[in-house]
Amino acid sequence: MGNPHVIAIPYPAQGHVLPLMEFALSLVNHGFKVTFVNTEFNHKRVMKALSEQDNVHDLIHLVSVPDGLEPWEDRNDLGKLSTAMVEVMPGKLQELIQKIKDDDDDDDEITCIIADGSLGWALEIAKNMGIKRAAFCPASATLLALVRSIPKLIADGIINNDGEAFYY
Repeated sequence: MGNPHVIAIPYPAQGHVLPLMEFALSLVNHGFKVTFVNTEFNHKRVMKALSEQDNVHDLIHLVSVPDGLEPWEDRNDLGKLSTAMVEVMPGKLQELIQKIKDDDDDDDEITCIIADGSLGWALEIAKNMGIKRAAFCPASATLLALVRSIPKLIADGIINNDGEAFYY
């Protein structure tokens, strides 16, 4: 068996792609093979941003899948984008994983899927396909701790379900 093979999937919004790309490069520097999955829209932007001198292409396999929106639709409408992604991307990710698995090259066995923490469906696919998985949070540890504490804050009566503080 060859080097560990990781599939990395960022949420397709500013502040999500670059942190996961930097993490993926770090994994490559430690002997991992990385397939980085962007939406078609972001893939074009990433490819355009990479200079010819940049060797990311040699280190990371950059691939794309459709996000479910038509080319002219607004990707800044995150509600619409997220809905479309949930409808289309899970099937496309499964197809990509199967394509990698069906490849005759034993070195391409997927050992882990690392997905943005907001892409729970990608982590569920990994679980269902028997692949190890990890959630990646591009935000600060403080924000992650806060978000993870919200259910307890509600249960303890500090805030209500709308996030409003109770005053004593």
